[in-house]
Amino acid sequence: MNNFYHHHKVLTVLMIIGAVLLLLGLIVFLFLKLWVPFGGMPSKADRKNYAERTSNFKKGKFVSYEEMSLFTSEKGKNNFLSNKSVKPKEDLPIVYPTFLESPKEEDLTVTWLGHSTIFIQMQGMNILIDPVFSDITSPVSFIGPKRYSDIPIKIDELPEIDIVLITHDHYDHLDYQTIKKIDKKVKRYIVPLGIENHLERWKVSSSKITNMAWNEEINVHGLTIGCMPAKHYSGRKIIDSGNTLWASWVLKNDNYQIYDSGDSGYGSHFEDIYKKYGAFDLVLMDSGQYDQAWANVHMNPEESVTSSKVLHAKVAMPIHWGSFVLANHPWDDPVESFTTYAEKKNLEVITPKIGETVQWNHYENYQEKWWKSIS
Repeated sequence: MNNFYHHHKVLTVLMIIGAVLLLLGLIVFLFLKLWVPFGGMPSKADRKNYAERTSNFKKGKFVSYEEMSLFTSEKGKNNFLSNKSVKPKEDLPIVYPTFLESPKEEDLTVTWLGHSTIFIQMQGMNILIDPVFSDITSPVSFIGPKRYSDIPIKIDELPEIDIVLITHDHYDHLDYQTIKKIDKKVKRYIVPLGIENHLERWKVSSSKITNMAWNEEINVHGLTIGCMPAKHYSGRKIIDSGNTLWASWVLKNDNYQIYDSGDSGYGSHFEDIYKKYGAFDLVLMDSGQYDQAWANVHMNPEESVTSSKVLHAKVAMPIHWGSFVLANHPWDDPVESFTTYAEKKNLEVITPKIGETVQWNHYENYQEKWWKSIS
């Protein structure tokens, strides 16, 4: 009899544990499916469209142009040139942007708003790349990497935005709260394939969205925008890896040619982009959040400088640093190493402060090594 009660008790406990695990699994499933900041999923018709437009959409997922693993087994020492901590011990200098009120077709200004958020005035338009104005890069507002530098301008203070460009759907490049707040100012979104599903789930009108595959071009009021490859990956939750495309961008008019690398590892695509477009006036290069463990999907500063030279850049600017700790390198190593390697390669570099608007006609005024005085 005692054995019967013992087995019954064990069975009851196991059933309770099973029920709890089932409930937790259901909660996680519903969270992943219903939580709006995760974004949307492609339909069957979407997948058919993607497969028709690009060869790197295979078996229902986007893949890199070359075979690679996201993580490497490399365990060697990182070659940091800075010995500072991963976060600055002092506040970084922040400058309030000085955008042109009425930019003309021949004007060019570039404003780094921290990390990879860039505001460009070109061809008489206001162009915003990878807008992230939240303090935390996460699907929830209370957990995730927290911004350590101030945002130089509030969303409400931004001028009307002609074009928002997105490089990929990771949280430090595509932010739900920012899109919700900024949408009323935005005339048009241009995004890699699949990201339209995120925006539409967030109530952005589909009439404002243009999606693009690698090597597609669009002309907007005399500005050529080219969607180019990058060596990276996508996904906003465990179950959606490869549902959206990642990209770099070319902006070209009769006066200037600019390249934004987005997030990318070093690869042959830089040579292909140069062959297609020729030399660039300015390149904005992924130069932060690197580690040997994920060297395939992010460049270290030396690789970033090398890529800038492959693109025959007149001037380069390191981005993807100065706001969030997403890797275990000193906070200023991206810019310290980038400028050091650039000097060896005879590459001209601009290093504006966060929020400082670079007037292209006087770009040489934005080469101060301001980070050296900050611990």
